Amino acid sequence: MGSYGLIATFKTPSALYAAAKRVRAAGFCKWDVFSPFPIHGMDQAMGLRRSKVPVFTFLGGATGLCLGMLMSWYMGEIDYPLIVGGKPFFSPIFTFPIAYELTILLAAFGTLFGMFWLNRLPQHYHSVFNFRKFSRTSDDAFMLVIERADSQFDDMGTRAFLEKIGGRDISEVTE
Repeated sequence: MGSYGLIATFKTPSALYAAAKRVRAAGFCKWDVFSPFPIHGMDQAMGLRRSKVPVFTFLGGATGLCLGMLMSWYMGEIDYPLIVGGKPFFSPIFTFPIAYELTILLAAFGTLFGMFWLNRLPQHYHSVFNFRKFSRTSDDAFMLVIERADSQFDDMGTRAFLEKIGGRDISEVTE
């Protein structure tokens, strides 16, 4: 089994936040943080871009709106044309409820499936799961891992860097 990288534990969320800023400033590209709860501002500290999930939400909502209008038009104009009270076969006013509901439904599905796809979920295995203390990140531990695949990774240099920025219990993670 090969090495995935080095993992370090930090005492507090603010220590992990500060460490993330320093890791980014040092030029590392392949690294991640793990925490039992979201830490405000961590995405900026890590240099992450804005999520693409809203694009999936918009596309799902636009599809729902168009599908609702098209479905109502087809049913009223072609499938079962019925004159009721002298009203036209199709009007956007009549189709609003179904188009609205489909907009909300497909926007929600777009959000859900877009999030799953972009986050590569479900992820049943990741190398950090091999670290015996990793399960503590769901309770009280704050961890940062730097991958061996990073171009700046150097066993001794990276270990010394993690110690310098406050990392404790620095261990190697196997694949």
